[in-house]
Amino acid sequence: MEPPTESVVDKNVQRLALVVEYLGSHYHGWQVQPNVDSVQARVQDALSRIANHPVEVVCAGRTDRGVHATMQVVHFDTFAIRNDQAWQRGVLSLLPRDIGLHGVWRMPGDFHARFSAVRRSYRYVLYNAPHRPGLLHGRVSWHHLPLDVTRMQQAAAYLVGLHDFSSFRGKECQAHSPLRTLYTLDIQREGDFIYFDLCANAFLMHMVRNIVGTLMQVGTGQRTPEWVAGVLAARQREMAGITAPPDGLYLTHVAYPETFSLSLSPRLPRF
Repeated sequence: MEPPTESVVDKNVQRLALVVEYLGSHYHGWQVQPNVDSVQARVQDALSRIANHPVEVVCAGRTDRGVHATMQVVHFDTFAIRNDQAWQRGVLSLLPRDIGLHGVWRMPGDFHARFSAVRRSYRYVLYNAPHRPGLLHGRVSWHHLPLDVTRMQQAAAYLVGLHDFSSFRGKECQAHSPLRTLYTLDIQREGDFIYFDLCANAFLMHMVRNIVGTLMQVGTGQRTPEWVAGVLAARQREMAGITAPPDGLYLTHVAYPETFSLSLSPRLPRF
């Protein structure tokens, strides 16, 4: 984990926070990468043009290729003098239509979008019906076999709390520790849609998608709910289920200490 950026000490420099939303279908993830399009590159380009100087943003949580966000919190430093409307409307006018902006906050110099965050929440949206959806392509995931939500809820209970989530960690994950505290893992069905809502202090690479893929095996009856406890205890990725597709995954909320006065309500996608 890289160290936090230094706090702002120059009185002429202002640290601003933004809430960004995006559909990740056409981007190679959040992070800037050579020779491919990314959400971060688009946001930085728009901000740099409004600020009239190069801007680099720091996000609360990097999302993978194809993953969406209804609430991605970012911060950046600038010496440009602009009002909030100029930042929001100006940046919006320069962003593609699948990236939006909700709110601008002037933050203290010690605020850090990533390292100040205390909780992050994701929603995974699964369309559970015999036929593949067409109009929602890229926005939801799909599984054609019937899934028993009650069985998946029973299995999910084994994952809540402080655990070593090595069994649900992507092989390329660079986090120093696999220990994470999963505060909630709620599963509900609304018609043909199943919503998986997870909140943790932080997430490992592919952790949400690996958890969902594992719970799906329980939902189809291939595995018992108790099997998930054994998967967790094994601390081996090979013991868990598949990595669910990125299409249905949304970053929906980031929480910060009250001292920063950045109280945000979750933005939950529904279909």
